[in-house]
This record gives sequence, C-alpha cells and structure tokens, in this order.
Amino acid sequence: MAAFRELTPVMQALVATLFTWGMTAVGAAFVFFFRRVNKNVLNGMLGFASGVMIAASFWSLLQPAIAMAEEIGQIPYLIAALGFLTGGGFLYLVDHLLPHVHPSMEGGEKHGVKTGLQRSVLLVLAITLHNIPEGLAVGVAFGAAAAGIEGAEIGGAIALGLGIGMQNLPEGAAVSIPLRREGISRSKAFFLGQLSGVVEPIAAVIGALAVIQFQRILPFALAFAAGAMIYVVAEELIPEAKRPGEGDSRHREDIATIGVMLGFAAMMMLDVALG
Repeated sequence: MAAFRELTPVMQALVATLFTWGMTAVGAAFVFFFRRVNKNVLNGMLGFASGVMIAASFWSLLQPAIAMAEEIGQIPYLIAALGFLTGGGFLYLVDHLLPHVHPSMEGGEKHGVKTGLQRSVLLVLAITLHNIPEGLAVGVAFGAAAAGIEGAEIGGAIALGLGIGMQNLPEGAAVSIPLRREGISRSKAFFLGQLSGVVEPIAAVIGALAVIQFQRILPFALAFAAGAMIYVVAEELIPEAKRPGEGDSRHREDIATIGVMLGFAAMMMLDVALG
C-alpha cells in the first residue's frame, strides 16, 4: 500500500483500473465453467453491482464534489446538480446513438443507430458503454485526491476502485455467458467479455490527467461521473435484475432488491473505512 501511495495520481488511477479490468476478466472466465448462470443468482449479482454504484456515486463522488466546490468558492449545490445531470444526459445521448444490445434482448432488437455489426460485438459495446463512466470516476477520484482539496482523499479513491472491481465481476459474466449460449467458443466468449473492461484504464488516465491540469473542474467532473453511473444503474442494471427469465423464482424481485441493499452497505463501509 505504501508503494502504491508513492505513485503519481495518473499511475494510481491506471493501476486501480487495471484491477477493475482484471475483475471483469474474472467474471468473463465463468464461461469456462458454466454455460448459463441461474437467473436468480444473476439478479442478485446485478442488484449488488447496482448498490455498489449507487453508494460510490454519493460517498466517493458527489459528497467530495460538494465539499470541493464550497472550498474553492463555487456554488456547491448548483455545480453538483449541473455535473450530475450533464453526466446522465451524456450517457443518455451515447445510449441512444451507440449501437448495442443487452443480453436479455431478443432477436433483432437493438439500441442506438442501425448497424450491420454482429450481435456479439453489440453485446460487448453495451457493457463497454457502462464501463466508461466507471473508469472516468476512478481517474477523477485519484486526481482529486492529488489536488489536496478537502473532501477528496486517496483512501476514498482506493475504495472506489475496489467497489468498481466488485461490481465488474457480474458484468464480465453477463457478456461472456450469453455469447457462449449463442454458439461462440468459450475462448472467444471470454476474450470478448474481458475486452469490455479495457476502456476503464483508458478513461481513468484521461480523467486523472484532466482534473490535474484543470483543478477548478474537479467538482463538476466528480458530479458528472456520479450522474453517468446513476444513469447506468437506473436505465440498465436494476431493470435487467428485475426482468423475468428462465430459472426465475417468484422471489426474483426480492433477490434483486436484497442485492442492491447489500451492495450499497458493502460500498458504504468500504468507503468510510478507507476514506
């Protein structure tokens, strides 16, 4: 840990998101052992991921954004609200423009502009879309900690990286296993599943560099990342966790809800303990 703290903020962000990418790969590796994941288990995992992202959005992003904005003389509630809504709006536009599909979509159902890309590529694009704000959030958090502004600490940034890593596990499986069911080989399904996480280190480095160079955008950038993450939770993760499917039980929605509660509690404890 001491050696990690001595790294530059950009390198810290890179190392942290290499870990989150690795967790995506671990989830994708489930394809070597399972042809399908029980829907109730997947519901719980997606619910847990949702809870982690909700807690991270407040404890690791919005709360420091408000404290920083106040310290540097900005209007805290206005900057936080603008950043949050801009982040959600950005993901809304990307979601409706970038062609992609989700594992639960049937047949030719797709999101975004029309395209002739294969369904396997579109599945990977769907999770890649989710991973961009996650990588950005980690990078911005480490950049904020390096700025030495009250409300941003390296412990909180580390907690955010650990939390994102935890919730990447089910996302990796949510790509690779559906690809296997469509007839793709296990090795190719694993490769495509882990590939969805490659954008996180890229986004993290960009986020860290941006906030180090332009410190006054830190509060807005943190709130932006929070808004983007909450959009993913509300638009995709929770609806997916509550969607009917094969292997469901009548407690499907309860399992997803319990997962959200457990994920939120786990991330909150992690962030408070380290931050």
